[in-house]
Amino acid sequence: MSSFLRIAVSSCMMHPDPARNIFKGKRLLYMEESMFHWVARNGAVPLLIPTPVEGLPLETMLSVFDGLILSGGVDMAPQSYGEEPLHPDWAGDGIRDEYDIALLRSAIKQNIPVLGVCRGAQVINVGLGGTLCQDITTQKKGALVHRDWDIYDQNFHDLHVSDGGLLHKISGAKTFRTNSVHHQGVKDLAPGLKVEAVSPIDGMIEGFHLDISPKDGFVFGVQWHPEFQNGDKDLLQADRLMQFFLDQCRDRIRTD
Repeated sequence: MSSFLRIAVSSCMMHPDPARNIFKGKRLLYMEESMFHWVARNGAVPLLIPTPVEGLPLETMLSVFDGLILSGGVDMAPQSYGEEPLHPDWAGDGIRDEYDIALLRSAIKQNIPVLGVCRGAQVINVGLGGTLCQDITTQKKGALVHRDWDIYDQNFHDLHVSDGGLLHKISGAKTFRTNSVHHQGVKDLAPGLKVEAVSPIDGMIEGFHLDISPKDGFVFGVQWHPEFQNGDKDLLQADRLMQFFLDQCRDRIRTD
């Protein structure tokens, strides 16, 4: 039997579009390459998990995996946290929300460790009862520019880390820099989530974990894209975070 961990990665989606010049009218499930490489270079096998299949529900599919990464991508739909879009451009993707939230809840039920990245962190917050700023720039007074499309993952800012928290343990620092590629973010933090890091200038929550005992599971969310950060000494090294997550996956196997 292989000793490699098997990590489920939630799918990004392109919905049916008859005008698209590839796979006309079909839904596409995909993942940006850096996410797969981030997992694989740390010694685990990343596998894209599909939408539910008749006779094979998500919970059953997920049960064969050692961990779950909720990936980044399109905005969440405001309806998923009890609001209506304040602008047509912020309508998000309710279909993907339903899929991602189902994965999150199934993983928690099965004690499968979860790591949420960018949108994935927002899924954790919403799936556990929190809400989001639909657009940080217009809803957060004094907000930094958290997403600059022209420079994309070369947009950076500092984070302040909670003293003694998991990110403090992972990074060994109370302050570090990350990229910033999101225009939504946590507004009301869900019950049970504990803040791990904030943007010091505008107070946006950038990291959190679900405050439960280790034997009951591991759920962790980061608002930045670690998979895009590799090698820059001024940034939190992405592989430290991945190795910490994979250690939680191994601990689960040892205690099952």
